[in-house]
Amino acid sequence: MGGTKERILLTALRLFARDGYEAASVSDIAGELGMTKGALYKHYRNKRDIFESILARMEERDAEQAKEQNLPEGSPDEMAEAYAAASVDDIVEFAKTMFLYWTQDEFASQFRKMLTVEQFRSAEMAALYQQYLASGPLDYMTELFASRGLTRAREKAAEFYAPMFLLYSVYDGAEDKAAVASLADGMLEGMRRIADD
Repeated sequence: MGGTKERILLTALRLFARDGYEAASVSDIAGELGMTKGALYKHYRNKRDIFESILARMEERDAEQAKEQNLPEGSPDEMAEAYAAASVDDIVEFAKTMFLYWTQDEFASQFRKMLTVEQFRSAEMAALYQQYLASGPLDYMTELFASRGLTRAREKAAEFYAPMFLLYSVYDGAEDKAAVASLADGMLEGMRRIADD
C-alpha cells in the first residue's frame, strides 16, 4: 500500500484491530501517522469516512481474490455459468490463497482481527464478521459445491471451511506461523476428495 490515503487506512485499521473502533479516535490515527488532525481531514471527512473506505477496499480486494483464482465474485443467480465451471481443484486452490490472504496480508489480517473483536460490541460489526468470516464464506462454499452437483453441499462446505476458520485463530497465537500455514495447506489439499464423497 502506498500514498497518504492508503497509509491512513492501514494505520486506522491497525488501531481499530488493537484498541477497538470506538476507542480509536481521529487524533489517535493522526498521531500514529505523525500528522495533524487537519492534515488527516484533507483526505477523509471523519472516522466513519475512514471506516467506509476500509469496507470499500475490502469489497474490492475480495472480488480481486476471486477473480485471480477464476472463481465467481457475484451471486449464483448473476453468474450461474461461472459457479458451474468452478472445479473442486479451483476451490481448493482458492481456499489456500484465502488462508494466506486472511493471515499474512496486513490489510486483510487487521480487518479480520478488528471484526473478531468488534463483533461483540456492535451489531454492524457482527454482521460484517458473519459476511466476511463465518456465514458468508460458508454460504459461498455451499453455492460452489451445489453448482457442481455435489450432494450434501452444505455439510461439505462446513467440512471444507471449518479447518480454515479454526486455523485463523491458531495462526494468530502461534510462534511458528509457517507450521500453521503448512497445516492449513495440507488440510485443504485433503479436501480434494470432497467430490468423491
